[in-house]
Amino acid sequence: MSSVLDALPYRHVLTLPNEPSAVRLARETAEQALVEWGIGLHRPVVDAALLILSELVTNSVRHAAEESPQVMVMYAASGSHLAFAVHDRHAHQPPLHQAGSSTGLGTVVELTRQLGGTAAVHGDDDGKSIWITLPL
Repeated sequence: MSSVLDALPYRHVLTLPNEPSAVRLARETAEQALVEWGIGLHRPVVDAALLILSELVTNSVRHAAEESPQVMVMYAASGSHLAFAVHDRHAHQPPLHQAGSSTGLGTVVELTRQLGGTAAVHGDDDGKSIWITLPL
């Protein structure tokens, strides 16, 4: 993952209270960052990326808020790729390869694959991050 991130010159980190309003704020911040980075919101992948991001933040709010009072969203991009991660302090690392398509996380994984992207979970002593990388 770090080799992909090293190639992405644009970056932004946002820390929010792990509550429902975080979903809207994470999405609005993503839109602002993309515009500032010269990545047009009209690209077909952008709507899907914003949906994926919203679902990941929603999952954190629903499942990790008690253990993680804050959620961190990391954004990165280049002219050819978009990456973002949602990090919370909940220790559970969901197996992405087993996520059913009827779950929120299953939808994230399925949509990411359909777009030619990758999804990965990275955990450590501070919790976990779910990273999504998509081609623009």
